[in-house]
Amino acid sequence: MSDQFQRDAVRAFRFVRCGLDARTGAAELVYAFDDGPELIETVTVPGAPFALDAARSAAVERMLRLLHLIAGVSYYKAAVPEEIRIDTYAIDADTAALLELIYVNGLGEFAYRNGLNLHGKIKFPVGPSPQPSPASGRESSGAALSEEHPLPLAGEGRGEGLAPSLGLREHALVAIGGGKDSLVSIEALRALGVEQTVTWIGGSQLIKACAERTGLATLNLGRALAPQLFEYNRQGAYNGHIPVTVVNSAIMALAALLRGVDQVVFSNERSASYGSVIEGTGEVNHQWSKGWACEQAFGEYLQKHVAADLRYYSLLRPLSELAVARQFARGDRYDAHFSSCNRNFHILGERPASRWCGVCPKCHFVFLALAPFMTKPRLVSIFGRNLLDDPAQTDGFDALLEYRNHKPFECVGEGRESRAAMAALAERAEWREDALVERFAREIRPQLVGEELRIEPLLALEGEHRVPPALWERLRAYLAA
Repeated sequence: MSDQFQRDAVRAFRFVRCGLDARTGAAELVYAFDDGPELIETVTVPGAPFALDAARSAAVERMLRLLHLIAGVSYYKAAVPEEIRIDTYAIDADTAALLELIYVNGLGEFAYRNGLNLHGKIKFPVGPSPQPSPASGRESSGAALSEEHPLPLAGEGRGEGLAPSLGLREHALVAIGGGKDSLVSIEALRALGVEQTVTWIGGSQLIKACAERTGLATLNLGRALAPQLFEYNRQGAYNGHIPVTVVNSAIMALAALLRGVDQVVFSNERSASYGSVIEGTGEVNHQWSKGWACEQAFGEYLQKHVAADLRYYSLLRPLSELAVARQFARGDRYDAHFSSCNRNFHILGERPASRWCGVCPKCHFVFLALAPFMTKPRLVSIFGRNLLDDPAQTDGFDALLEYRNHKPFECVGEGRESRAAMAALAERAEWREDALVERFAREIRPQLVGEELRIEPLLALEGEHRVPPALWERLRAYLAA
């Protein structure tokens, strides 16, 4: 390949190698297109050196390889070539199936926006370990875990049972994103006496401030993408949304194994499983890797093939977005600290001058979801203005309501949740004269003949989840209190 990235000339995407130095907690994930330059991503886990016995070292190696394969989605998407190669280790059919599920569905919005069809195109090779080429066999310097000790990524030699239990201690790494959902989980686990460490990835000062506000132990994991990726984007690489939640999940699972703890906890609610229905295309889910299908597949894979006592689950899976909003509104500890506004979070650095831009789909939805459960002065003070009394925001709220538009490509609730919230506000004296609430009552609600517009049915706990049974019984009582 020439120095210029030629997207359409790429024939193969290569998983070159991965290595981890347990003395420093630094991992290298190495990729390449064809025979082009190595793309080296680094992941760092604080707390090194890590003393690992043989069983935990083997599990860490399996998890490292799985992370290598999942995180590769950030680079593969630059050219989406026909061939995928794994240079220095082999994978089995279970692993290939998980990766194809993640890549095809997790890149759904990316494919839609770029006019691509990835169904049937993405195939991970299953078979014996290849012989490393001179270019691909080099180890990371000082790697404690490397290709010198080849291990099957999945349960080869153990039959169809679970991976071994490692005797991990009972403790949760809880992902925090700075928004309302993770804070609801953190406070629930605190109330239920579950030992936890508030965990995030990257350098966001907004998330750091929110994490510190919890008063709990914190863990800031590092992820640095290969710098060439940004140059490739400038040179015409495909770009777009990736399944970042499952990438972060894999990083946190690696951290949990290194630190010897048994739970990785996210805060994805049940509405994450529903996408945007687009005429002529079908359903495209922006937040697929926050949905139940991804959680179920990834969580089951970890227990079967990595460590039987490593539990991955979303604490809020049985809740709707409105139910989460109701829980958040119970306390005001984080009113001046939380932000769900995605415009504040950018891969090249955030712009935290204001925690809420007030014009993006996330701001619209969080304002609307909290309004039925908060006093109006409290909510307006959080956002700095009343978004529902601004006619310029009409199109944004129409998209949330799925009125003359599809649900935005954002992590927002279902259309029926937004319609029920708006209907509730239309019945309340403090809200019903606001421009967008009044318009809903006059123009949109008469068209919703026969639709259940009450909030109460949407607050029920329902649906599948992976919350450990003993914890679930206590959590259900806490949420109902």
